[in-house]
Amino acid sequence: MTSTALRGELDFDSMVQLDEAGEKELARGRGAGPVVADCAALSFCDSSGIGALLRLFQRLGAQERVLLLAGVPHSVARLFSMTGLDQVFAVHADVERALSAGGKGMTS
Repeated sequence: MTSTALRGELDFDSMVQLDEAGEKELARGRGAGPVVADCAALSFCDSSGIGALLRLFQRLGAQERVLLLAGVPHSVARLFSMTGLDQVFAVHADVERALSAGGKGMTS
């Protein structure tokens, strides 16, 4: 299982960094386990950021892997709730809980 930290704003200008980190993770291939995105230091997410997260989620799913989100700040969690993405992403209170869940269950 791999953990990567998202910091600041996840928008059109910064989603490239998530895409690059995702490509490295996807290169590990099927069977490499879940990926945890630590969102505790994420201050903003727009539609471009959502798109990048969804692309990574789908591509990991094609490898029979999961994307877990940890420490999602209230403002971003509210956006996920309003768009229904809180029903798509497995969201955990923090990285430790996401790591211990290992892709089981939706929230902790």
